[in-house]
Amino acid sequence: MIQIIILPAPAALTLAQQRALTSGLPLFLQTDKHPSANILIDLHLKHVSMDDLFESAEDFDALNAAVAERLVLTKDCVYLATGNIQNSQLPVILTKAKAHNVQVQVLPYLNAGDVAFPDREKAISISAHDLPEQIDPEQNYVIEEIDSRIVAGEAKLFLSEYFPDESTVLLASIGKDGSYSSHDIKLCDLDRQKAYDATTILYVARTEYEARTRHGFDDVMRIVRRLRGPNGCPWDREQTHESLKNALLEESYELIDAIDEDDDAHICEEMGDVLLQFALHAVIAEEQSAFTARDACTELVEKLIYRHPHVFGDIRVSGSDEVLKNWDALKMSQRKQTSQTEVLKSVPKSFPALLRSRKVQKKAADIGFDWESAQQAFYKISEETEELKEAMEQGHHIEEEMGDLLFAVVNVARLLKLEPEFLLMQATDKFIHRFETMEKLAKSRGSELKDLSFPEQDKLWDEAKKCQVTE
Repeated sequence: MIQIIILPAPAALTLAQQRALTSGLPLFLQTDKHPSANILIDLHLKHVSMDDLFESAEDFDALNAAVAERLVLTKDCVYLATGNIQNSQLPVILTKAKAHNVQVQVLPYLNAGDVAFPDREKAISISAHDLPEQIDPEQNYVIEEIDSRIVAGEAKLFLSEYFPDESTVLLASIGKDGSYSSHDIKLCDLDRQKAYDATTILYVARTEYEARTRHGFDDVMRIVRRLRGPNGCPWDREQTHESLKNALLEESYELIDAIDEDDDAHICEEMGDVLLQFALHAVIAEEQSAFTARDACTELVEKLIYRHPHVFGDIRVSGSDEVLKNWDALKMSQRKQTSQTEVLKSVPKSFPALLRSRKVQKKAADIGFDWESAQQAFYKISEETEELKEAMEQGHHIEEEMGDLLFAVVNVARLLKLEPEFLLMQATDKFIHRFETMEKLAKSRGSELKDLSFPEQDKLWDEAKKCQVTE
């Protein structure tokens, strides 16, 4: 059996750990370069340090594998770990031992945070060398093994995503007497200390979201729940899925405008507004016990994994065209659609008309119902124009023929790989710009545009058009 002793500080040694150390079994030490190693000197115990593996290993994964290999090959031994190995080295040892049918016992131990900060509330311990992807700033944290200025800087940047730079945090390390001493610092000063070693440890107290200067998705959900709570905002409390439809559409278009402006600050702001719509719908669903935000995120993650077998599976693709083809096939299978007509009908009717017609045409083209080129499709515009002209002369079927003409124009745009929705937006913007130029020309000549006849306005339009060409 491998007995593991986790000893972050000499003062943390328990009676059970001392018995294991003096059991006479082969004794391994994580590193001689830690104050806890003095325990072995005081007890006159022979041991083998893992420092040679640390010096020869290419990275921490290789180091952890080598440590596990040495322990498992010895089988009956004691391993004294001086650092935070719970989420890094320990899982590797457990996996290796299980594969070789060797038992492992982790003796009860005190966390470094319990020893360094005995008067503080319990905290979640993490290693500065193994920072998680994210944390919950409403929990207390202890960051262990801040053993260099570089590591301190990385920890500061990580924590600054959740806690204000001016937050008061508690920094501690083991002195020559073998005990921890601590002092308050500002989080922004974490990488400006005089010295760091393997025992340097940080305590960060939880912070309520109102006091934080950086926020994540969980904070958005907390705010929205509060807004819709009993003492929240009357307007937010009145909203429903139905009432928010227009807001969702408007915010999406405002984000598109920001993207067109190529303004990062504006894009960031509008992305937040779109996220708010997601949060509102999610909280409404929670209140109705329909689903939660986590359910929606789960659906999304599962969909992304399922529809990207070339990333998460062993499927190989030649390029983005094949990716899209596979995506549509997987989507059809997932939705249990048995005909292409069902696929066409699944394009949302709430889409803008130009966008919906382009999507429907694309779905029909997926099974070969399409022109070979935009040039071939172009003659349909002339054909539909003549049919509209005839309908206008006869006074019937005008709406139908106008729709057919628009549909034919969208078809050509699609085959040219252009987005008709954006093309019409650009054309509208161009019209407004020319109209503005017309108005300025009229005023420069002492006239108001509304007082001119259409032929006079049309003449100004041609002038405005020439002005834009020369700009």
